[in-house]
Amino acid sequence: MGPTATALVGFATWLVLLTFALAFYRVFVGTSTGKAVNSFLPDGSDMPGFGRRLTRARDNCFETLPVFAAIVIGAQLSTRLHVTDGLAPWVLYSRIVQSVTHIVSTSVPAVLLRATMLTVQLVIYVWWAIQLLR
Repeated sequence: MGPTATALVGFATWLVLLTFALAFYRVFVGTSTGKAVNSFLPDGSDMPGFGRRLTRARDNCFETLPVFAAIVIGAQLSTRLHVTDGLAPWVLYSRIVQSVTHIVSTSVPAVLLRATMLTVQLVIYVWWAIQLLR
């Protein structure tokens, strides 16, 4: 498997791991406070800090994975994976750093780091799109 496919599968796997962590948190931690397992709001707004941050970190992955996948599919269909191969691992690395930072803290430096990691991903996506559309 090449770098682009590895990064795409890694991104999807990261999303799955965050989803498992969120399910574990809701079932074992959230319900220990007396909250029914079927009463959690999808956006996590009814959970305390950590649960809300974990929900948002997972949702951030869910929101950006389709963009990554669409660009990768475009590169594959045009037989131009060489365009994405070099930076694909950096999309995965920046996504993981963004998620972990989101889960750990809401301090100003943490928010700035999260924003920087998202910007890295978006800049890579735009760069790829430009290269692929040329």
